[in-house]
Amino acid sequence: MTTRNILMTLSGTVLLAACASAPSSAPVAEAKLEARSGSAVTGTVTFSPAGDKVLVSARVSGLTPGQHGFHVHESGDCGAADASSAKGHFNPANRSHGYYESGEHHAGDMPNLVADAAGNANVVAEVAQMSLTAGPGGIIGRSIVVHADPDDYQSQPAGNSGKRVACGTILLR
Repeated sequence: MTTRNILMTLSGTVLLAACASAPSSAPVAEAKLEARSGSAVTGTVTFSPAGDKVLVSARVSGLTPGQHGFHVHESGDCGAADASSAKGHFNPANRSHGYYESGEHHAGDMPNLVADAAGNANVVAEVAQMSLTAGPGGIIGRSIVVHADPDDYQSQPAGNSGKRVACGTILLR
């Protein structure tokens, strides 16, 4: 290998390392889930840009084993004991409820969480129709809600996913 090739390789390595450690200017949002409806459910959900979608990453504990509905809701108010203050699903386009990856659906529709035997669930999903902004079309200042039952992706208006067992307000960090 020539001296020139070695220097080019070293320069490229240094440049890649610098880019990897540089702070991102892209907005990142987070919601800390707090238990509601007498549950013990807690966790953290983060939202970050992924092209024209939003990458949603959730770590949730205290669930019953199995599937649980998981949605962005209209209001960021999680103050009610049953999280009813979070209102309905985030739905700025006034669409029917459905499966988050295809067909007509609310902007706040997301995949079910799947809890293991210990009650822990982790999910990473790219979700369209969301933006990391405030205002009518954005999710900043809204809430994320975890439900007791699975979302069937069909029942209107919210997938028959049962009571709200956790809620957290989505805030920029």
